[in-house]
Amino acid sequence: MDISQIKAEKVTPEIGIHLSKSEAAKVKVLSFVNLRCPFCRKWHQDSRDVLAKFIDEGKIELVIKPFDKEKESLQPGNVAHKYLNYETPFETLVAIDRIYETQDEWGNLPLEEVAAFMEEKLGLTRQNNEQAEQAIIQEAGEANVVFVPTVIVGEHIFDEHITPEELRALLNQAYAK
Repeated sequence: MDISQIKAEKVTPEIGIHLSKSEAAKVKVLSFVNLRCPFCRKWHQDSRDVLAKFIDEGKIELVIKPFDKEKESLQPGNVAHKYLNYETPFETLVAIDRIYETQDEWGNLPLEEVAAFMEEKLGLTRQNNEQAEQAIIQEAGEANVVFVPTVIVGEHIFDEHITPEELRALLNQAYAK
């Protein structure tokens, strides 16, 4: 499946971890990720500073959509998603930073050990995210989102290959509309 088959209009900002300094942030950045995916880690690390600046300026709302995947190599990410607190988004962003930074340590552990790592090494608490997780899976299915990361800004759909400069230009262009 290629990017042209994604139905961006089926993806809404309602479900996910909402990072915004302004209730009226004009531009929505909708980001489907799996915390075990090395390409998602690259997207997160490469885009982090650009997104943080736009969030701080009240120009964008970043909606992180932790996407549970059936692929065996991504299942440890599904476990990590259970430790994300949707109610405290900026604290959760710091937790996501730490989860990605330690991905090489926990990413190949048996699933029960991934949970122990999240709790014992990262000090995270399991959350009740089942409803949001299912809603994100359903939304991704309806929109034909298959790969992670998949990022949507208006009609623009991209993955981790966008450079910080390209992202900055895209966000400025979207904000100027």
